[in-house]
Amino acid sequence: MSVFLEIPKDRIIYEDDHFFIIRDKYPVSPGHSLIISNQLRSDYFDLTDTEKLHLVEVIEKCKQLIEREFSPDGYNIGMNCGEVAGQTVFHFHCHLIPRYKGDMEDPRGGVRHCVAGKGYY
Repeated sequence: MSVFLEIPKDRIIYEDDHFFIIRDKYPVSPGHSLIISNQLRSDYFDLTDTEKLHLVEVIEKCKQLIEREFSPDGYNIGMNCGEVAGQTVFHFHCHLIPRYKGDMEDPRGGVRHCVAGKGYY
């Protein structure tokens, strides 16, 4: 059983036929949200073609929900696929992480910093 399937309904801020959205329980920034598949899929590569296409719309919806409450200056979109990529919950979820001017001294490189020493080139 996936921990995501045990999330109380009152934490869900959006839901449709394929995905639901919650605020991350351990946010890295204000507004950090998760888009989670309704059906148990291990990661992005396990989504159906229909789900993959629809995900684009849900990412946009998630962005709108964040911007109703927060005023970010940018975003990181992240999906960890597999244990060696840092995935710990094996139920598809996409992080939409709002970024704010000054939240890091030097944000250049973004997700490239997930592998030590590879962010700067």
